[in-house]
Amino acid sequence: MHNNVDVLFDNLWQNYLSVTPSAKKVHELLGSTQNDDVINDHIALRTFNIEKVGLEKLAAHLKAVGYTECGEYHFEAKKLFAKHFEHSDPTKPKVFISELLVEKFSEELQKVITDLVDQIDEEAITADNFLYSGTHWSLDSQTYKKLLEESEYAAWTAAWGYRANHFTVSINYLENFDSIEVVNQKLKDADFALNATGGEIKGSPEVLLEQSSTLADNFNVKFSDCEMAIPSCFYEFALRYNKPDGEIYTGFVAASADKIFESTNAR
Repeated sequence: MHNNVDVLFDNLWQNYLSVTPSAKKVHELLGSTQNDDVINDHIALRTFNIEKVGLEKLAAHLKAVGYTECGEYHFEAKKLFAKHFEHSDPTKPKVFISELLVEKFSEELQKVITDLVDQIDEEAITADNFLYSGTHWSLDSQTYKKLLEESEYAAWTAAWGYRANHFTVSINYLENFDSIEVVNQKLKDADFALNATGGEIKGSPEVLLEQSSTLADNFNVKFSDCEMAIPSCFYEFALRYNKPDGEIYTGFVAASADKIFESTNAR
């Protein structure tokens, strides 16, 4: 496991860029480099609730570089459970980890996911690069399509494996933008498609968090039987508000996150 939080996030970022070419264009629009005025609010990671690779196995990598658990979230319709983690240094990105509740799906889906997880080498799970290691299994395009019929989340995770599902621009730190509406308009003017599920802006000042996101890039995946372009990763934008005590809100809003998940939906 990593012992340096910055090295971990630099690797996650480079891995994310490799399948999300639009992220560079977002930076050109809103700022410059990852270490400049585009500050990363949080990333998200996806997994399955099978003990071998469950949420806590991913969290162990974060705890090793100074993260602690701060909140949990339930997504009944999508059959997901999630937690978010924060670093002792508040300038470091928050991390949102979700897991698919595999037992709540058909026996067919359960068998596919179990077979994929069985192919992972135990040692890979504790290796430095696990959180950005991609897939550890063989998957054919027909199985991907079958998963897609039952769960977009399951299909995405089976196709892409372990990597940051998205990075998030903190609007609070942008020099030239003071509202989420202005950011969204800048993106649309540059021909970015936004996730409009539940409205382009998820959340509100009342819940202390406003979020929007691009739709995921389409990028080629090498399945065992063919290569096919499918949704990869996306970029999110978050504006946080102060709580009554004057401290900035650092949590997440389940109703908003539920809609953000749909940024990777096949279309």
